[in-house]
Amino acid sequence: MLPVINVNQLSASYRKNKVLDRVGFEVRPGTMTSIVGPNGAGKSTLLKVLLELHPKLSGTVSFFGETYAKAKERIGYVPQRGSVDWDFPTNALDVVLMGLYGRIGWLKWPRKLHREKALEALHQMGMADYASRQISQLSGGQQQRVFLARALIQDADLYFLDEPLAGVDAATERAIMDTLKLLKSKGRTVLVVHHDLQTVEDYFDHVLLLNRTVVAHGPTADAFTRENIFRTYGGTLRWMEGLSG
Repeated sequence: MLPVINVNQLSASYRKNKVLDRVGFEVRPGTMTSIVGPNGAGKSTLLKVLLELHPKLSGTVSFFGETYAKAKERIGYVPQRGSVDWDFPTNALDVVLMGLYGRIGWLKWPRKLHREKALEALHQMGMADYASRQISQLSGGQQQRVFLARALIQDADLYFLDEPLAGVDAATERAIMDTLKLLKSKGRTVLVVHHDLQTVEDYFDHVLLLNRTVVAHGPTADAFTRENIFRTYGGTLRWMEGLSG
């Protein structure tokens, strides 16, 4: 079976600073992987380079054995909430409909069927009652739910999420993780940039420890060890006292 993602010797930089250095890994279908590492480790940059939102210096990337251009219809992406212009004058339903524009066409109006699918995705995220609400009037957690609904409507085989749990309330965190686990149960593949090391073992079956290059990658039970975390972060963390392995 082909890997969903195959990355080989991938390097990238911002200005003259190399932020990714010969990154290599494979991701198998039906897995949910946490990408963790210290600030400045290149986690968000990795997603952007994979999705051709930031140029690479070298290396190769394939999705389902194909280039991104050929596979992009099978890929969903939820960016960091802080990177979005939430003052843009649009409502929650229209934001979700944007996830279908690749199928509808940018110059065509959404049909009734498309709106029904968007409302269904909002309902799944507990946001149907906010369909006509301007996104600037939503809380941070509500905005994140809307963006996840936009990704869900794409019905993708592979999902990238950049810190979807950052700054959200406990109810939103549960709703997001329940949704991601449901996707995994349907055979979809999920990669999440994640900041809370204490929940990695509870939430994810695979982990990729990154600090400009891959320190460790594999099943969480094997790769998420005290030694690998120390190598990734370059120092001890308080909570590591309770970590086995």
